Amino acid sequence: MKVLRYLILAIVGLVVLAVAAVAIAVFVIDPNTYRPQIETAVAQKTNLELDLAGDIGWSLFPLGIELNEVEAKLEGEPLVSLERLVAQVDFWSLVAMSPKVHTFVLDGLDARLVMDENREGNWSRIMPEGDDSKPEATTEEPADSEVSGDLLNFNVEEIRITNARVQFDDQASGQTIVLQDFSLMASQIALGSEFPVELGFQVNTTQPELTIDGEMSMRLNANEALNTFSVSGLDAQFGLNGEQLGDRTAQARLTGSANANLEAGTAAVSDFRATLANLELHTDLNIAGLGDQPRLDGKIRISEFSLRELFQALGIDDIQTEDPDVLTKLGFSTTIGGPAGTVELSELVITLDDTLFTGGGSYNLSTSALVFNLEGDALNADRYLPPASDEEAPAEQQAAAEGDLLPLETLRDLDMKLGFGLGELIISNLTIASINTDITAADGQLRLRDFSGQLYEGGFKSSVTIDARTDNPAWTVGMQVADVETRPLLMDLADMDMLAGEANLNVNVTTRGNRISALRESANGEIGFALAEGEFTRMNLTRMACQGIALVNQDTLATPAADWGSTTPFNDMSGSLQIDGNTLTNSDLVAALAGMRLEGNGKVDMAASQVDYELGLRIVGEIHRDNACRVSDYVQNVVIPVECRGNFTEDPAGLCSFDGSRFSDTLKDIAANAARARVREETDEAREKVEERAREEIDKRLEGESGERVKDALRGLIGR
Repeated sequence: MKVLRYLILAIVGLVVLAVAAVAIAVFVIDPNTYRPQIETAVAQKTNLELDLAGDIGWSLFPLGIELNEVEAKLEGEPLVSLERLVAQVDFWSLVAMSPKVHTFVLDGLDARLVMDENREGNWSRIMPEGDDSKPEATTEEPADSEVSGDLLNFNVEEIRITNARVQFDDQASGQTIVLQDFSLMASQIALGSEFPVELGFQVNTTQPELTIDGEMSMRLNANEALNTFSVSGLDAQFGLNGEQLGDRTAQARLTGSANANLEAGTAAVSDFRATLANLELHTDLNIAGLGDQPRLDGKIRISEFSLRELFQALGIDDIQTEDPDVLTKLGFSTTIGGPAGTVELSELVITLDDTLFTGGGSYNLSTSALVFNLEGDALNADRYLPPASDEEAPAEQQAAAEGDLLPLETLRDLDMKLGFGLGELIISNLTIASINTDITAADGQLRLRDFSGQLYEGGFKSSVTIDARTDNPAWTVGMQVADVETRPLLMDLADMDMLAGEANLNVNVTTRGNRISALRESANGEIGFALAEGEFTRMNLTRMACQGIALVNQDTLATPAADWGSTTPFNDMSGSLQIDGNTLTNSDLVAALAGMRLEGNGKVDMAASQVDYELGLRIVGEIHRDNACRVSDYVQNVVIPVECRGNFTEDPAGLCSFDGSRFSDTLKDIAANAARARVREETDEAREKVEERAREEIDKRLEGESGERVKDALRGLIGR
């Protein structure tokens, strides 16, 4: 027993001696006397100028050191300074080989970081060039006892950081970011158990001018191997204000929990909720295989919100739309899954006001390949267009405001396959139903395949290829339109009531450019068209023809103008349009009318909205009951000329009228018919000579083109 007693006394004695030694050192050794040596050592080993202006003090219980008023300069400019640093370790925990940091206090930290125009930071110049302070590598393996022993139980009583400030200046961009009023409070920190953390800070930016005030509280946990971490009870609140927000403060908040296991390569976010003004996101997400090939499993939902209210809260200008009630109900939800390296979205639902889209897709993280399928019910795109202006902007302003249609650089990198369907689409006042298409993008080429839909009792099918491998992309467009009712289409498209009938079109066009004006100027191709059982709705070509026939018959139409009507029915009108930039040219228009055959040719200038067209009404039979419009042998097979000229967007009904300037050719044909009738029994050669003399006689009599000369010519050729 004496031996045991002596042993205990010896141990106590040693402890007392150790405490006494430490106490003597604390009270006898003044650390301030080493200030010059410390400053000199820092200057010799680094490019810093260290100034220890304040006192350096010891504490015994707990054992620690305190620094006050410390500043480090780099090349004469302030780099880091602090007002007070306290680091204390519990003495008895050292004796027990279980070190416990009692208190760590950092107050008044001020750091100034600068990145110059060459993207080099001032912190990179702290160490002298060529300095290599890394310890030499050793090939000796640590003893088993050094690596297999138990981890020390490292505990921290309290960490407190207050009044910290960090300023970052990017001289290349002119951006300045300042973190100030930073505070951190953590206590009872022990590996393997939860401990509370509280943060506060303010961030200011200059581009844009923005201030973010933040407060965060949470409970953290990390295992002793520091490869498993968790956050629970996260509650982070932010207030955003700045010049753009005016006198408003936008609120943001994050809540939820998260954990990560670095050894297993897994992470999870649960009950996560993020809000910004009226925008709210919810998610539960599990991630396996942290790295380049993660596997995701979970759900994401954005509750319905008003985009207009969000913009107002953030100080963003409201979007001007034709319908001010749109963009007030947006939402998103989906389930996330898929194999490693691929993000698959299923049960996807997107809400856009009254329109609902459903579908799914996938994104390959390695190849960036995107595959998507989306189906919508009904969308009125016109509601989202900018409001119509009462005054049309000058052409110069329109050209200046015109932007590129496609982001070419983005398009060249796309690897995408998109299937899209829409039950009904209203665009440019046109109603299109049952829309379906497949869109692919690869190697800088975008293809719109089998773009089809139902349109005004008919349908269409088209394909578009865009080659964007150059800055002047090439477009190829092909389309077939079948049995589309033209009258409601033209009325809805351009409020133009000119034509009715079932239209069939075949379009083949190529062009180049990335702007509407360039595409129109470079367009080249052909449009073939045919209409069955239709009518001209705002012109009566029969009356125009009868006016010419009555003139030939030296008679006056007895039917009042009001009884003629304002339409002209036709059968089987067909032709083709040659496209050369903004000019459409037609030379083969034909249509069957009652007792007549319509023939025409001319041009349409789409840039100026001008039409210059010549029609001919060839008389092939009786066309009207009015006696003055009787078809005699003289007018059989002659052409009554009609001209259509002017701006087709202003007065479509007034475009076409009887063409007196070409009526002389009609008179020559009538003269030839009359001469042929008088020499009916002669040979073909004789009849041709008589017809030629008759035409020459008409030319002589029509000199001056007065009304009396025309009547005189008619009397002469008919023999009255």
